[in-house]
Amino acid sequence: MAENTPQSAELAQLLRTGPFHLALRSALTARGLALTRVQHKLAQRGITIGVTSLSYWQQGARRPQRPESLRAVRALEEVLELPAQSLHRLLVPQGGAHREAERPVARTYRSLVAPADALQRLFAELETPADGGLHTVGHHERVRIGPQRQLVERESHQVVRAHRDGVDRYVAIHRGEAGCEPTRVRVHAGENCRLGRVRGHAEAGVVVAELLFDTRLRAGDTHVFDYVFEDGSGGPSSEYLRGFSFAGCQYVLQVRFDEAALPVRCRRFAQASAGAPRSAQQELTLSGRYHAVHLVEQGVRPGILGIGWDWG
Repeated sequence: MAENTPQSAELAQLLRTGPFHLALRSALTARGLALTRVQHKLAQRGITIGVTSLSYWQQGARRPQRPESLRAVRALEEVLELPAQSLHRLLVPQGGAHREAERPVARTYRSLVAPADALQRLFAELETPADGGLHTVGHHERVRIGPQRQLVERESHQVVRAHRDGVDRYVAIHRGEAGCEPTRVRVHAGENCRLGRVRGHAEAGVVVAELLFDTRLRAGDTHVFDYVFEDGSGGPSSEYLRGFSFAGCQYVLQVRFDEAALPVRCRRFAQASAGAPRSAQQELTLSGRYHAVHLVEQGVRPGILGIGWDWG
């Protein structure tokens, strides 16, 4: 491998632990090869593959599974000057066929959310384990703050991947602001899911909602779905954050403010856990026309990401 740099060290780590798409993306970056150039080099080795497929692989939107795709992965190792089997084994571990797909590095949700005990009780009511067999590949959230400075709505467009067979649902979590009344929170299932059971914890201001898929996913399958939480029952909001148990997904968060209630300062932040100090703080500029700020994280690490704001 190349000289010992932070970039090469990260690549070496990803080749050991995965996930596959981040390892591939890191290798492409380290070698400085455009996808069109990679496609050309693969063609020289008798492998025909589209640039779109390569792009999907590095984004985690698709996963090489068919024999011809796995042959392309072996050729990619040569093109990217990687050790033999280093990418391939992230897809097909030693021992051959299996019924559990790659599960990214995970952190317990108890270290990421509060109050964890209330969530644990709600999950128990739904007879759902903390790890429901899914990890997020991509998540785009839109949060709307109303004229009374309260969180009135958050909309999610989510892409998940199953890391075991038989998964047919996702449990979404909403934590309102102080004074939130779970009985007033409304949940709407959008595309590719339907609403199942909804449970709330009044003292904690937490709502969990079961979103049912119309198919049972096999290990490695992806699913795209949308849902919305309508709230507005809590007090003034000063931040929105999300905890990530698994590494590797792309996360986009947009926060839009009502024209009648605009903050004087906005910033993004990260935390290793719920009680940890905040780091990676960065000022965000409120857009003039849409009164919104956003953050984009390409390869999320286990922990917390969010946007906070100050009222005048």
